[in-house]
Amino acid sequence: MSHVLGRLVAVTLDCPDPHELAEFYRHVLGGQLRASNEDFVVLICDGTTRLDFQRVSHHRPSQWPDCETLNAHLDITVDDLDHAEQQLSALGAVPATVQPDATRFRVLIDPAGHPFCIATSAAASTPPTAPEHEK
Repeated sequence: MSHVLGRLVAVTLDCPDPHELAEFYRHVLGGQLRASNEDFVVLICDGTTRLDFQRVSHHRPSQWPDCETLNAHLDITVDDLDHAEQQLSALGAVPATVQPDATRFRVLIDPAGHPFCIATSAAASTPPTAPEHEK
């Protein structure tokens, strides 16, 4: 791709309480919180990566693994799956009932109902080749 039209600034999660969900992810990822108002909170991770949280009054959580309601999810690498799952559960995450490959990654549900994955570095590594249409 030779012509870039823009750059990704942030990923925004819709939720019923942006402050609560931003605090949950701050405990998971670290970083600093910024708020422009009670309906919108920004979490800045690693100094540049932005995860935004936006209040939606009629938010409906995704239903994992129902692909008709699941639009996106976050992948987070961790050193120890069991330890991370225990810590995340203490923060309010809930393990999903369906776990496709629990030895490599775990699916959890955040306090607002968004599925997210914790994964080993090997499971989260970037594939070594480009998709066929990019070659």
